Formats: sequence, structure tokens, C-alpha cells
Amino acid sequence: MNYYSLNYNSSLVGFLGAVRKGLAPDRGLYFPEKIPLLSEDFINNITNFSNHELALNVINPFVQNDIPKERLKSIVEETLNFDFPIIPISDSIASLELFHGPTLAFKDVGARFMARCLAYAHEVREQKKLTILVATSGDTGGAVADGFFKVEGIDVVILYPKGKVSEVQKKQLTTLGENITALEIDGTFDDCQNMVKSVFIDPEITKNIALTSANSINIARWLAQMFYYFIAYKNRPNPRKELIVSVPSGNFGNLCAGLVAHKMGLPIKHFIACTNINDTVPRYLDSGNYEPKKSISTISNAMDVGDPSNFIRIQKLFNNDFQKLKKEVSGYAFTDPQTRKAIKEIHTKSKYIADPHGALSYLGLKTYLEGLEEDTAQGIFFETAHPIKFAPTVEATLKLKIDLPKQIEKVLDKPSLSIPISDYKSLKDFFLTR
Repeated sequence: MNYYSLNYNSSLVGFLGAVRKGLAPDRGLYFPEKIPLLSEDFINNITNFSNHELALNVINPFVQNDIPKERLKSIVEETLNFDFPIIPISDSIASLELFHGPTLAFKDVGARFMARCLAYAHEVREQKKLTILVATSGDTGGAVADGFFKVEGIDVVILYPKGKVSEVQKKQLTTLGENITALEIDGTFDDCQNMVKSVFIDPEITKNIALTSANSINIARWLAQMFYYFIAYKNRPNPRKELIVSVPSGNFGNLCAGLVAHKMGLPIKHFIACTNINDTVPRYLDSGNYEPKKSISTISNAMDVGDPSNFIRIQKLFNNDFQKLKKEVSGYAFTDPQTRKAIKEIHTKSKYIADPHGALSYLGLKTYLEGLEEDTAQGIFFETAHPIKFAPTVEATLKLKIDLPKQIEKVLDKPSLSIPISDYKSLKDFFLTR
């Protein structure tokens, strides 16, 4: 499988080439030359496959000969080494928990998959040390830090916005040391993301440092998220009903991966994109006008993205046909007070403790289902992070104490190791003098 730039001014590359580069030389996102179609037999017999078998069959057409199938099988098994339980909330709504990995966030899957693909590339090609450069609004940084910690031949540099990640998130990405460096940016997530993109096209930096990105702009991070949708469909509580999936959305890599799964033949009836007041995509789905705006801080901080990078991939999947996209995807945006109300509602209904991102996703799903004329759909919302990562908000809302998971205990008492960065010049100086 070859990949091309969505800016259409760079050469085709294979899977590992796209993973290593992260962003194409013309600053475009990589996109597969074609979306492979899965057989009807595979879909009809999906319950007969383990999660590992599912994932291998789904990802192999995108990788092909770049990674031998047996090695790819091992990578998949090491990536999906934790559970993805579906928890009923009501008769028509359930939560798919994606936070049972090492950093308690859905991004563990993509980070672990990408880390192992890059480790293989370094092993067989014996290339010079690679630097992973990543911007985070909260969960990506911790997942990438854990996934690449002490991986030979790879350094990781993480940019995060000062004062705009939770304390748990900050500890997860700033306490490891070794080959992990955290940079605290005086700005928003969008500022971090723009700085990352600028580094990639800065010849003074790139002539001496081999760079790639671990944000969902990287195809290995992005495509691995397809696994969630196949697992959700396989284990859906009511197979007789049409499946609706609701996704809390920031940079839109997760939803985009689900739409790729749909294009491959996975029969999900409808997708719901849920955002906080950073509502660029819901506004677009309402008006047809794509108007990014500067991000605003909320209690669902991993979604504080005003200009989502992956939306261009979503548009490409639908050949920029607004009506076709709108038919497959609905968008909803909610405020912090609405989010808190949803956290309370979920807990009252089922004693389930949702984090702010999952609560938003639940709210969008509930709104959509209430608008249907007939009870023909089963809804699953993605719960993308453990509520402990947002303990101050959740505990204050529900007036309870969340039990501390073992994954968190080991980082809370460690000192934070971060370097303050005020602007692009100081970021550039960091790279040129390290």
C-alpha cells in the first residue's frame, strides 16, 4: 500500500516510509491510495474472531509487505493486550471503555502500535536515531511517552499547553525522563500543534534531526484506531439493531478511523461527532462552512481543538461531498454545564462514573436516539479516558471519591521534568542546541 500527501506535492511512500516521516515534505497528511474492502464473509462471521485476529485482518492491507505478517501479528498482540469492555447504561445505550491500557486513555492503542512499527523499522534499516515530536491536549502525551519509553533508537519530545492539562495527565508525560522530554508551551493546544508542523518544514532543524510525529496525523496512530469500531461491532449488546457510534472528538483522528472502517465494509449505521464548545466541525455539519477558530479551555480538555488536523482526511473520504458526509455523520456540541449534568445523569441511571469526554459522547448519542422515529438502533458511546484523569471535575460533580488505579499510583509522587517554551524561537533553539 502506498500513501500520498493530501497537499499533492510529495512523492508516494510505503507504510513505514509514511510512519517515519509523519508529515509529508509538503506539510500534507498522508492518505492511503485506496481503502481496501473486507469480504462479506469476514463481516458476517466477525464474532468468530478474537480481537487480535480482527485487528490483524483489518490492518494488514494497509501495511502489506512493509512488515512481515508474523511480525505484524506480534505487534498487534502486544498492542491489544488489555480489555475493551462494553458496559450497559440503558436499554439502548452502552459505553465502550477504551481506557484499560497503561495510561488509562484510548490513545494507548495507537501509541503502542506506532512504537512497535517504528521499532521494527529501526531494527531492519539501522537508520540514525529518530525523534518523535508530538503535541498533546492531554492524553496523547502520556500514551506516547509510555509507548516509546526506553525504545532503542528513538527520542520523544512532547509539547503540551501550560495550565491546560489535568494534573494526572501532566504527571504521566513529564515524570519519565530517559528518552522522553516534555516541553511546556505558553499557549493553547493549537499553538503546540502549529509549532510541531513548523518544525517539520524548518530546514535548519530537519537537516540534522530525523523527525516524525506521534499525533493522529501519523498514519500508524490514526489507522490503529479502527480496531475500536470492529470490537464495538463484534461485541454490540443487541446485534438485531442497527449500530450507532458516538465519538468524543478533538483532532478527529478517532472518528476518521471509524469512517475508514465503514468504507471497508463495517456496517455501522451512523456516526456522531461530539465536541465541547470548540465546535468547528458541528458548525460545519450544520452550515457547510468550515471556519476554524482559536481553541477555548474546557473541562474536557483533550477535545480543546479549534482547527482539527484530521478533518481534511474525513473530507477526502467523502471526496469533499458535504451532503454525503452529512448523511453519515451528525455533529453536536455541548457546554461545561451540560457536561456536568450528563455526568450526574449517567451516574443516577446506572451508577456508572463517566469522564467529561465520555459524558459528552453519551449526551450526543442520547440526543440523536431521541430524534429517531422508531426504536431500531443500539447506541455505543466511546469512553476514552478513566475518570481519575479528571478527578477534580468528576468528584466535585458527583460528590464522591474515585478509587486510584494502580497505573496512576506509580507517577503521582514523581517530580515533573519539563522545560518551559515561550515561542517558536525558543523551541527552535531547543532543537539546535540539544
